Amino acid sequence: MSQIAINTSQNVNINFNISSVGERFLAFIIDSVIKIAYGVVILYLFFSVFDLGYILNGLDQWSVGAVYSILLFPTVIYPLVLESLMEGQTVGKKVMKIRVVKIDGYQASFGDYLIRWVFRVIDVSVLIVGFITMLVTKNNQRFGDIAAGTAVISLKNNINISHTILENLKTDYIPTFPQVIGLSDNDMRIIKDNYLKALRIDDRQIISKLSDKIKGILKLEVDPTKMTERQFIGVIIKDYNYYTGKE
Repeated sequence: MSQIAINTSQNVNINFNISSVGERFLAFIIDSVIKIAYGVVILYLFFSVFDLGYILNGLDQWSVGAVYSILLFPTVIYPLVLESLMEGQTVGKKVMKIRVVKIDGYQASFGDYLIRWVFRVIDVSVLIVGFITMLVTKNNQRFGDIAAGTAVISLKNNINISHTILENLKTDYIPTFPQVIGLSDNDMRIIKDNYLKALRIDDRQIISKLSDKIKGILKLEVDPTKMTERQFIGVIIKDYNYYTGKE
């Protein structure tokens, strides 16, 4: 499985497994089945249960098309809404354990998902275009990914607890910084990956920059005489796991 090296704001590369074209295609099929099922149900309700078919009588083709467009509009915005609410995943992506991420290491924003959605007109409507683009690009990106600066990674990594955001906490652990709930899983994964790499090579500069970055984001002031930068980052990771219940 190919990998993508995402360069973080601390200028450290983190390797992620790129989702295969097959995984993305299966996720697309799952999402398509869900949208088709919605369409069947909503049209059944409209015509059979509520018997509203008479509304279409006497309407021209444009008006009939407008009614159908309104009824089926949720299927159009389905990927945009779900990726925004589920941090880069739709139901299909969640089932296939893949996720949309920014190549620059930051969490994708609504604007990024919007760009990907707009380019679906090319990537999905002309399916062969999106398929070929994913095959020939380095990171299996379709046009929407290229425009948004995103890639789709696989979450099916066989990794142990030291490589994830998880930490073993004692039952009597007392957290120090409740502000950590403002971070996302993706933020914490990047923080821990950077921290562990810096520890392995004893890079004090990265640890210092990472510590300052966290303090700036969470607006924290820490007395350096009571807690070193390494201790601070370690506590941040443990506090996040405590408050989010990652077990």
